Amino acid sequence: MDILQIENVTKRYSAHTALSDVSLAVPEGSIYGLLGPNGAGKSTLIRVVNRITLPDAGRVLFQGKPITDEDIYRIGYLPEERGLYKKMKVGEQAIFFARLKGLSRREAIARLKTWFIRFGIEDWWNRKVEDLSKGMAQKVQFITTVLHEPKLLIFDEPFSGFDPINANLLKQEILRLRDEGATVIFSTHNMASVEEICDHITLINKSRNILSGSTDEVRRRFGENIFEVVFEGATERLRDGLKPYVEVLDEAAVADSSLNQMRIRLNDGVSLRESIAAANEAVELRSFREVIPSMNDIFIKAVEGKL
Repeated sequence: MDILQIENVTKRYSAHTALSDVSLAVPEGSIYGLLGPNGAGKSTLIRVVNRITLPDAGRVLFQGKPITDEDIYRIGYLPEERGLYKKMKVGEQAIFFARLKGLSRREAIARLKTWFIRFGIEDWWNRKVEDLSKGMAQKVQFITTVLHEPKLLIFDEPFSGFDPINANLLKQEILRLRDEGATVIFSTHNMASVEEICDHITLINKSRNILSGSTDEVRRRFGENIFEVVFEGATERLRDGLKPYVEVLDEAAVADSSLNQMRIRLNDGVSLRESIAAANEAVELRSFREVIPSMNDIFIKAVEGKL
């Protein structure tokens, strides 16, 4: 079941079209990556979902029904442009945001204490917000976004400003929230994070959805029939043996071993089975694996119109 459906959404600002007939569906219980270069329309789409702005055409469905203002209480949203009241104490600031989400003061304090311990910031409860580092402030904002246990979480560039250790902590928390039943959408430029944790992606460019699908399916869809062969034996023998079947892209010795490796592209109409058989006749094979393009490669080619 899809928790969120966006159907033919268009949004214009004067002469600028921010979104043009964008459609996508977010499966319940998934982590969904919303990708695209700066100015592509990602943040506008997130604002439409959160009813901060309304579309000029199209509609948004939440759990199968047109989204309403009441549904927003079941969504947690962490915008890219974040801010805390600098003169407030950290704990009171967090309680304030929790109360806005409908929690009682008692329930807010209990949940916040658990989260502060989990994120290692419990000693900062009575310190002023202005004393927080950027990363610690972002932890507080993340906590206040997820505290009311919403069904749908939307993060706009959640890893921005985090060092690798805290970025990894955030990834683990996002995975845990997904495993506990939440659906997560996040907008990011971090392609490594997409490959690590996203189940599905949509790529928006120049206000349009140009690519959607499961992460694995998208990567395989744009594979270029390239394989890496690791073997023991002479590279000349393997090159000669594969000559009728493949184009050799490059070759090199494997560091600290007696093995060699070669990257090849299968010729059109050639079966993988006969290529492996020919390689096995020429040398002693150790591995023969497909080279799947990274999300970063796909992102660049899609934005440049080269897919």
